[in-house]
Amino acid sequence: MRIMVFGATGQVATELRRRDGDGVSVRALARDAANLEDPAACAAIVASCDADAVINAAAWTNVDGAEAEEARATVVNAASPGAMAQACAARGLPFLHISTDFVFDGEGDAPLGEDAPTAPLSAYGRSKLAGEAAVRAADPQAVILRATRVFSAHGTNWVRSMLRAAETRPVLKVVDDQVSGPTAAADIADALLRVARARLRGEGASGVFHFAAVPAVTMLDFTREIFRQADWASQPRIEPSKTADWPLPARRPLRPVLDCSRIRAVFGVSQPDWRLSLAPVLKELKENRP
Repeated sequence: MRIMVFGATGQVATELRRRDGDGVSVRALARDAANLEDPAACAAIVASCDADAVINAAAWTNVDGAEAEEARATVVNAASPGAMAQACAARGLPFLHISTDFVFDGEGDAPLGEDAPTAPLSAYGRSKLAGEAAVRAADPQAVILRATRVFSAHGTNWVRSMLRAAETRPVLKVVDDQVSGPTAAADIADALLRVARARLRGEGASGVFHFAAVPAVTMLDFTREIFRQADWASQPRIEPSKTADWPLPARRPLRPVLDCSRIRAVFGVSQPDWRLSLAPVLKELKENRP
């Protein structure tokens, strides 16, 4: 199976590259090879590629920065994925696109199904929701995977940020009113490849799918588990705070807990336990620590 991936250095793209081999050939496109601010160029790449399937793992991920540059974020997160999807549809190539729980406002306590009302609170969320609409309009056979709280041993994510902060701060204040299922990039990569294989066989279904790890947890308890597992010299005191204590340009959804029953029913993809997925991430970070 030959997979072309838009993105090369992001968290999920990096994990997809690591899966090159053993029946999977991954060609990952960095920014110098695929300009996400040029939808026509992205479409042209798809039109001339020799891949069996295409995964878009690239995005504008600067949530706060999108508030000041929503138009640019929307080109990257919506116009270009739509162009990729259209080019895939023209060639009959399966197209998989990563979206986010930020398309929801996170109100309420019940897990959110794929058909739950969307109501993004930020420019980033709006750009990603526009991307979903563009992809679905361009390619009704595309698969859109909404993921949440991605973490890994590389890139910008909560695990690395907390470990880095602990090196200089003896006390970490962490919000206890944001709840989600933090999900390892490695688990997302594995889910994407399983879905891609099924779509190449003509199996499964198109549309939106949710994928998040279990159990749902507050950011406070997620952080406590990070340091409980980490064999790290710096062990800070972790204290609770509220989202309102941290005014940021972009509003965050408080409880975007995803119902992931559809992807299990259609593709046989179960929700991983993030506590188990956290262990190899921490091991890699420790091994690569300067």
